[in-house]
Amino acid sequence: MANFQSYDLKQVKRGSTVVVTLKGSAANVRLLNSSNFSAYKAGRRHRLHGGGLVKRSPHRMTVPRDGHWYVTVDLIGMAANARVKSSVSVDPPPLPVARSAKPSTLSQVRAELPPAVTSNASLEVWDVFISHASEDKVAVARPLREALEGFGVRVWFDEFQMGIGDSLRRKIDQGLARSAFGVVILSEHFFSKGWPQYELDGMVTRSVSGEQNLLPIWHKVTRDEVMAESPSLADKVARSTSQYTVAAIAEEIARRVRPDLFDDSEQLLKEDL
Repeated sequence: MANFQSYDLKQVKRGSTVVVTLKGSAANVRLLNSSNFSAYKAGRRHRLHGGGLVKRSPHRMTVPRDGHWYVTVDLIGMAANARVKSSVSVDPPPLPVARSAKPSTLSQVRAELPPAVTSNASLEVWDVFISHASEDKVAVARPLREALEGFGVRVWFDEFQMGIGDSLRRKIDQGLARSAFGVVILSEHFFSKGWPQYELDGMVTRSVSGEQNLLPIWHKVTRDEVMAESPSLADKVARSTSQYTVAAIAEEIARRVRPDLFDDSEQLLKEDL
């Protein structure tokens, strides 16, 4: 067998890329498994799994399967005065193709119906409590409230529950205590305000104790931003206004918290709304 340069790559994973760099003449490059490398050294017929006459460097070859691999470089058929220097490296295979997880459903969030509304206004109950910063009222909170009420869901919303002279803290506490489902609209404004944080503390406390179900809605914030402010909220089932419309979020909440408002055909019952 004529002179050749060989590289023992050891065990290499399928999909890895073998990179051969040549300096000087063009050369014959071969990617060989163990049996074909032995045949090549003995001057017998052998099978290439990659390579050929390489005129442009670097040359890349993909390893077809897991195993023990070799690379050889020779000048067979080249001019007598041809000279070449070579080097070989192996790049690991790429990661598997990323597949986006399906959005989690609200079926993961427990939703128990509250008691029926009593005639005593002071004992009124609500299906959903909406916590938000005032800056997000027009874009998200108010449209969400309107959509939910359009389905027949009872909503605690500060514009309707607060009157002149009312204690803000007391009204919020009543709303939190008598709502089965807590929706919190997380945004840059939310995390900078005091009262929304107070409401959130109450929701988290009731959620942990199993008294209330908490659904965060992310508005113009990323998971990393939520994580920085509240790691516990970043891991909860959530909806983002960048992925869902307010109407779609409202319908999903309504179907979860008040399934009695929908018939077997998944159409809203018109009576008693």
